[in-house]
Amino acid sequence: MADFLTGTRIIDMTRLLPGPYATLRLAEMGAEVIKVEDINWRDPARYTGPADESGKGLVFLANHRGKESVTIDIQSAAGHEQLLQLIQSADVLMEGFRPGRMKQFGLDYETLRQSNPRLILCSLTGYGQHGPLSQTAGHDLNYMAVSGLLSLMAGPNSTPHPPSVQLADMIGGMAASEAVLAALIERHRTGQGRHIDISMTAALLGLLPVHTAVASSRLGEYGIEELTGSRVCYGIYQTKDAKYMALGALEPKFWRAFCENVHHAEWVPKQFEQAVNGNAVYEEIKAAFLNRTEAEWREFAANVDCCLSPVHNLPNALAQAEASQLTYFIREGQSAFTSIATAAGGIEL
Repeated sequence: MADFLTGTRIIDMTRLLPGPYATLRLAEMGAEVIKVEDINWRDPARYTGPADESGKGLVFLANHRGKESVTIDIQSAAGHEQLLQLIQSADVLMEGFRPGRMKQFGLDYETLRQSNPRLILCSLTGYGQHGPLSQTAGHDLNYMAVSGLLSLMAGPNSTPHPPSVQLADMIGGMAASEAVLAALIERHRTGQGRHIDISMTAALLGLLPVHTAVASSRLGEYGIEELTGSRVCYGIYQTKDAKYMALGALEPKFWRAFCENVHHAEWVPKQFEQAVNGNAVYEEIKAAFLNRTEAEWREFAANVDCCLSPVHNLPNALAQAEASQLTYFIREGQSAFTSIATAAGGIEL
């Protein structure tokens, strides 16, 4: 764990995944994070997925390591006062309620800044604090759909498929933690806090500067065509043992290296041929991949500089990431899950 944010106190009133993931990232940087739950409506993530012997769900455990936890009856006078005292001592307050709810609690930014002008309030919602969608209910799938990202998870004449990773939730959480860091730097300069408005849908759109430029300039409905698996040099191929390899040979030098080392130099000028069934080059490349196992292709990739990688399942990805020093893992004690390993947030110290 880093100590960048040592001495920074964060009150986290969020639930489920986006907000807790945001504050988890800040806790990894050394912040003190206090998870506040209303006794009348605790975080549903506590009960999501398999539970350990204490009754906590795996989803909750994965996103709340390193945090303190406080339960308060926010709707009672005593509980409300207790929460206000916590907020007055805080640098950051993270919330994810539907817009307007914090004002109903008497916890809107204009009220809170009267007693704590240095407070940074970060509101993390699906569609932001303003606009026609601000009161619309939604989850990760909805935000991906509205942002256009979900449509990019399909090609022409195919159905979009939701990924098994909650991309909107995670990207929204990353955007929130990034904005909080920027606000802390600003406060160091000005002495004043601010209200940050994070829309998960907007955060997803922020991932797509090239795609949006393409879509607006040449009507590329499915994004960057060359990156959709529609070209033979950039796609996923099945191996002899029914596993998969990802070939990303966009640059001519990588494509040439691949072709020459599989002894098919005649493929070199056909780099951007369509990857469609019946195309002779595509059929030949598929057949070539089916002639070797994943292990054989991995050995090939280790010796040929051509942007070729195995498509790992998650257990293999975790093992390879640690072995390759791509990240480090935080393992927590014995429980019904034997041990829990979660990847740190990608910050190398």
